[in-house]
Amino acid sequence: MLRRVGAVQLDTISVLARSHELVAYARLGPVGRSVVERAYWDAPARAFEYWCHAACVLPIEQWPLYAFRRRAYRERRYRWHEVPPVVDKVLEQVRSDGPLTTADIGGAKNGGPWWDWSDTKIAIEFLLDIGEVVCTRRVGWRRVYELAERAVPADLLAQDLSDDECVTRLTTIAGRSLGVATRADLVDFTRVKGGHAAILDEALLSGAAGLVPVRVSGWPARRGADPDGPNAWADPDALESEPRGRHRTTPLSPFDSLIWERARAERVFGLNHRLEAYVPKDKRVHGYFAMPVLAGGRIIGRVDPAREGATLVARQVGFEPGSGRARAVEAMSDALWEAASWVGCTDVRVERVGAPDLEAPLRAAVARGPRGPIR
Repeated sequence: MLRRVGAVQLDTISVLARSHELVAYARLGPVGRSVVERAYWDAPARAFEYWCHAACVLPIEQWPLYAFRRRAYRERRYRWHEVPPVVDKVLEQVRSDGPLTTADIGGAKNGGPWWDWSDTKIAIEFLLDIGEVVCTRRVGWRRVYELAERAVPADLLAQDLSDDECVTRLTTIAGRSLGVATRADLVDFTRVKGGHAAILDEALLSGAAGLVPVRVSGWPARRGADPDGPNAWADPDALESEPRGRHRTTPLSPFDSLIWERARAERVFGLNHRLEAYVPKDKRVHGYFAMPVLAGGRIIGRVDPAREGATLVARQVGFEPGSGRARAVEAMSDALWEAASWVGCTDVRVERVGAPDLEAPLRAAVARGPRGPIR
């Protein structure tokens, strides 16, 4: 799953589960959460954490592809903080005593704002940025830092790719992961800018990225480009294959790569979605951690979930406009019950429903209970 989606974003918010678990759940169904965690953080390393679209879990094979970013951080010697003099001491501590967590090196936050880090925390994060240390597993929610030379397979560690090679190959991965994407989608996935964005452009235009120019009806043309010409790039394997597999009925993490970029989510699904966790409560429209619900390949609505003991609470449920409203009600009920079972809940309670005409049908569907495994 991780290799197919290319990158799984991490986030501290945990409602039903953490986002990296929800991404796996959305695609694989109710596999055990411990199974998901072991798959990410198994030993020897099959994944590592680094900066892609954001802080992400990435397949370990991608380690060489981020050399361009590690070099840039090393040259800049600054990201959110100035690099403190203790950085060499911290590296030596990991070398002699590792693997270590921030608690082991005395690097816990000082308190106050999230950026108010201690010098050792700043140092270990800089060492992560430049590739001297790597996180290939977590204990609870704490990163475990180890020397890259001990954690990354030797054949991957030995590869020394140029910036052009790194960005070109990441562009290929982004295109394959998204299936079809605008140039802006690819830039958002890889978060390249400046000279690195120019490399992405050249990789597209020269064909080095292996993506095919296509025209997607209804998608905007690039500024200054032929309005009737290609406006996107596609994975050739996706173009040559017939759609296959079964649709999942599932809530999606707002940090899922299927919808993590708002403009793309609106183009693909007609979904105008915004994470409201950081919006004042009285100004929220859909809820603290509203999760779009996917069914039949479409977004049918949103649910803002919570847990109270063994009960999954749908604090707010909304439905997207369109036909098939009765099917949407059943799909929403199915999504709620399967998610409840996955996180160990035995009951579902609906608090608010945004569509008055669907409130009674939804409550009745939820009251009937699960209809069986959802596919």
